[in-house]
Amino acid sequence: MHEQPGRSSTAPDLLLAIGALLADYWYDVDHHWGRHAHLLYTGQGVFSIGDDRMDGPGAVQAFYKWREGRGAREARHVISNLRVIGQGDDRADVDCILCLYAADGVPVLESRPPILIADEIAQCVRGADGLWRFASHFLKPVFAGGAPITTPSGAAA
Repeated sequence: MHEQPGRSSTAPDLLLAIGALLADYWYDVDHHWGRHAHLLYTGQGVFSIGDDRMDGPGAVQAFYKWREGRGAREARHVISNLRVIGQGDDRADVDCILCLYAADGVPVLESRPPILIADEIAQCVRGADGLWRFASHFLKPVFAGGAPITTPSGAAA
């Protein structure tokens, strides 16, 4: 997204719809181990965290099942600076910042700085059912440290 500052003309309903998609996605990941996250991808949807890439909803589902199998962990994915640029009626480019607070164990855990600050970049499409889903969903790490990031390779940077 290369719009000039102050030139975004996102319709409020599109901003709310995409904001709800992101909030629903991360809520499911934080509170339900991402058990339904794969349903928020198109049939060919791609999710990547750094160098780790999951192609299709089945791969996304397998990733979150793997994460759950690691044992007790608490995470909170916090998004900010949401920018949505409509690309016609049924496509949107998304850019925001993700801060991840996470640690292994059972709450209450010690409060620490985020273990990941990443650019979250996505392309979303609205299906025939009227629901928005991810066609592509990328987390590009900018800062990382503290507790390990739970990805198959063990690192997101």
